[in-house]
Amino acid sequence: MECLDLRDLFTVAHFIKARCDHGLKAGATKDKNYVFFEVEILDPKSKAQLCYLDKVEPNATIAEIKTLLHKIYPKFYPSRQALKLHPEGKALSDDDVLEDLPVGTTATMFFQDLGPQIGWTMVFLAECLGPLFIYLLFYYRLPYIYRHEYDYTQSPLKVVKLACWCHCLHYIKKLVETIFIHRFSDGTLPLRTIMLLCLYYWGFASWQAYYINHPLYTPPSYGRLQIYSALAVFLVCEFGNLSVHLILNQISCNGSRPTEIPYPTKNPFTWLFFFVSCPNYTYEVGSWISFTVMTQCLPVGVFTFLGFIQMTIWAREKHKTYTQQFKDYPDLRTAIIPLFF
Repeated sequence: MECLDLRDLFTVAHFIKARCDHGLKAGATKDKNYVFFEVEILDPKSKAQLCYLDKVEPNATIAEIKTLLHKIYPKFYPSRQALKLHPEGKALSDDDVLEDLPVGTTATMFFQDLGPQIGWTMVFLAECLGPLFIYLLFYYRLPYIYRHEYDYTQSPLKVVKLACWCHCLHYIKKLVETIFIHRFSDGTLPLRTIMLLCLYYWGFASWQAYYINHPLYTPPSYGRLQIYSALAVFLVCEFGNLSVHLILNQISCNGSRPTEIPYPTKNPFTWLFFFVSCPNYTYEVGSWISFTVMTQCLPVGVFTFLGFIQMTIWAREKHKTYTQQFKDYPDLRTAIIPLFF
């Protein structure tokens, strides 16, 4: 009996040795110098403690900390949160790593509720659907817009009809691109910001439509030449904008940052890539300039000017990102206006 027990023990010992030789190890232990972090999250006004996170990994990101906070406060989903190192400071990026921040092993952060958030797809849909329908209300002259005798009438002028078609085409194209072409990051916008954006786009659409479809509206000074030449440029710019968006859709990205340089194709509408970093903005500005010339309408001109300023800012930021990220980025390219800026 004793021999059998010894034999069994010997068999077990050989089994353990064989398994260890094949790489089966005991569970790895943490380095004695491995230090966990403690994260305290406070209300910026009252300084009351909202949450205390113990044993947080040093390589944890702010995004992961937001996820932990979300588990405690389900109402505050990660995109609704902003975490700061100082109550009045700048919000930390989701990619920031805890051990890289200027904090000790006990980190104190301040929480800010950004309010309800909406994804970028819904933002673009809201921006485009409003102007599309608002313009048609003025085009068909619904009651209480103009004088009573003009209710449900339409302007006999050809340029007014063309303007309606162009305006609808522009926003229908943007809706199709939003649904089928554009790739959006997981980022969101606060609901109050979206309301301001809608007020901007819907308000300008109303202002433009009111004057273009007004019974007293007069056609452009140079008649058919001005109308149809501007129409031709408008259609070229719209198709060019679509062509560029199709190329950008095929560019691989890491989040919102491109990982390769966009180049033109055999499609001649993409050749603006030889000269500018953001030809989609160049074409967009061109569309609105041609629409301004075609309608000869001041509200359209104001909208075009403000849009050009904003798109120039976006284009310069994107151009800067390209030049910093790619050492072999083409020197000939400028941001939005070929050979200028």
